Amino acid sequence: MKIKKGELKMKTKIGLLMIVFLVAIANLNAQDKTETETNTELLGLPGDNLDLYATLDLFQESKTIEEFEASLNDEKTGINNLDLNLDGDVDFIKVSTQQDEDDFAFVLQIDVLENETQDVAVILITKDKDEKVTIQMVGDEDLYGKDYAIEPKLEAPAVTANPAYSGSDTVVVKSEPATVVVIESEPIVHYVYSPVYVPYYPPYYYGYYPPYYHPYPVISINIYFGRNRYHRNHYHGGHRGGNTVVINNNNTYNNYSRTRNTSNTVNRNKNEGNYKPNDASKHPSKDTKTKTDRQKPDSKNKSTINENKKTTPSNKTNVKPSTKPANKPSSKPASRPSSKPKGKRR
Repeated sequence: MKIKKGELKMKTKIGLLMIVFLVAIANLNAQDKTETETNTELLGLPGDNLDLYATLDLFQESKTIEEFEASLNDEKTGINNLDLNLDGDVDFIKVSTQQDEDDFAFVLQIDVLENETQDVAVILITKDKDEKVTIQMVGDEDLYGKDYAIEPKLEAPAVTANPAYSGSDTVVVKSEPATVVVIESEPIVHYVYSPVYVPYYPPYYYGYYPPYYHPYPVISINIYFGRNRYHRNHYHGGHRGGNTVVINNNNTYNNYSRTRNTSNTVNRNKNEGNYKPNDASKHPSKDTKTKTDRQKPDSKNKSTINENKKTTPSNKTNVKPSTKPANKPSSKPASRPSSKPKGKRR
């Protein structure tokens, strides 16, 4: 029996439509599964939009603190998705250095408003008397909850043969661990303990950012998590299944704790439930946007603002805000931050 040409075309179309339908159903099921997995891993806090696992990976791969800061704020890396002032754009994160002999603290900070700074997290590097270096990252309590700390998985345990084993299977003995991470060999660690290292103090502040920085929109939390999930395999800690990482309680961390910065705006937004995961990819309403815009310095009057900052600090909060950040200031601040710890190792 011959099949007419028209019938053949119709059957082909139906077959293609069935394939498309089945693929669409499979994609929807996969998306639902991904969203379910993401929701179980979310903290329900602002820190969901800065994956510390991915951040610490980037830190260890960077050759200098300046390089780390620039890469962290680059849209292409896809790591920073924080929007603490809720203006729809990702915030600029600056990295401030604290040092006490062989102990280092690199503090990640966001200038939420002209007179409000919020610490995001701190990276701690410590060298003990045996020249062994340890590194860990601690999320700020306001953004990640209490004691949210991660550190690298240094090694996988070796396999030791059991001399009493009487089975027929061959036992493969590993004389050395399968995976070993030598922290001392990481580019950034090698740099900070080298003679050429100079502590880095970012010259940037609210409304004044480096020329390479261009604000970019916040992305969906599901896309963000899917992009960075694989970084978690390199570390242990966090809050998944309970945090077993003990925060290094050395002089550097103690000094950092005393100089920690918090923002009233961040705390208010958190208490009012404004940092909702499902809203991560949405811009705020027109009223909210207008309110936020009024809090940013006016780029047209930036020279006047600069002058006011130098001569009349008491009028600092009366400066009219602007929506767009200006470029890097022409000169570095005259004095270094007062938060640099002073003291001796115990």
